[in-house]
Amino acid sequence: MVAGETSGDLLASLLLDGLKTRWPELTAGGIGGAQMASRGFQAWWPSEKLAVRGYVEVLRHYRGILAIRDQLQARLLSGPDQRPDVFIGVDAPDFNLDLEAALKAHGVKTVHFVCPSIWAWRADRIEKIKRSADHVLCIFPFEPALLAAHGIAATYVGHPLAAVIPMQPDRQAARRKLGLRDEDTVIAILPGSRKSEIQYLASRFFQAAALVKRAQPAVKFIVPAIPALQSLIERLADEAGMRADVQIITGQSHAVLAACDVTLIASGTATLEAALFKRPMVIAYNMNWLSWQIMRRKQLQPWVGLPNILCRDFVVPELLQDAATPQALAQALLQWMDARTAAPDKIAAVQQRFTQLHRELQRDTSQLATDAIQKILQT
Repeated sequence: MVAGETSGDLLASLLLDGLKTRWPELTAGGIGGAQMASRGFQAWWPSEKLAVRGYVEVLRHYRGILAIRDQLQARLLSGPDQRPDVFIGVDAPDFNLDLEAALKAHGVKTVHFVCPSIWAWRADRIEKIKRSADHVLCIFPFEPALLAAHGIAATYVGHPLAAVIPMQPDRQAARRKLGLRDEDTVIAILPGSRKSEIQYLASRFFQAAALVKRAQPAVKFIVPAIPALQSLIERLADEAGMRADVQIITGQSHAVLAACDVTLIASGTATLEAALFKRPMVIAYNMNWLSWQIMRRKQLQPWVGLPNILCRDFVVPELLQDAATPQALAQALLQWMDARTAAPDKIAAVQQRFTQLHRELQRDTSQLATDAIQKILQT
């Protein structure tokens, strides 16, 4: 298995639970993170090595990433003891699809878990998927039909997070766990899981928090941090003059999302997690200017945040690139805060739409995924 970054590590770990249940003697190795390691996965390289987003940023790390892929491919094809029964690439399509194509050419069964977002951008990837994957495990219901139209076998397995996150999160329990009072007004700040994201976003987020604090002094801010990036987040909070006003904790992002009233959040998988927790949010993103220009030209839909894409509407605001100023972010947050008393119907409508989305994504992912993998192994 290969999973890049934090979200891939989480998805892969949930899939590993199902694989281990069906095949108790299963051994798995490759590239992964702490969640996968806790399931007995042998991480030959850490998933953080692949946690790079943006064209320009990838170019800076290209040689190192390519070297890892070449070494992994050589290892998996070095002999019968290393040759896997099946290779599962978890997201990270720029890394995994080429690796899958090489392995497939040598007779290794290949599965790609999480269909690349060809419906949102880079539709030209469809032919590469066809060459690379024997089967695609899809987390959104409309994707198998889209792939089938191009002759690609696929199965809708639901989104693993929809089964893990409760339909009605226990806010009081989460607040007790984090040392927050029931009556506190809480904003969760999630500036991303990659170093590059945090470098581009965290300062803006903390400056926005300072403006919110000025308008509503009683508001509390909490940030769940990946251990490897916690010191960077603490430094950026300090530079924004907010270190004393922000509670930065290690991990526990789900407890933070369950506890908060609203979240300021980087576009990515975490936005879907926030939606499954039924939380109003402000989605933001900022990246290298050249990477942004390239990405905009390949964009196929008006939305960038996953909750909006899946709902096919701007259910929550998106502030991207130059629009993601501290002032604009703060204003968007304050509008959600004011809506809690001035327009509760607006909050209720968002929660209702996210509940509907949760139901659409909730399936027995482990069972469906392992059923599909078993059929692939039998062919």
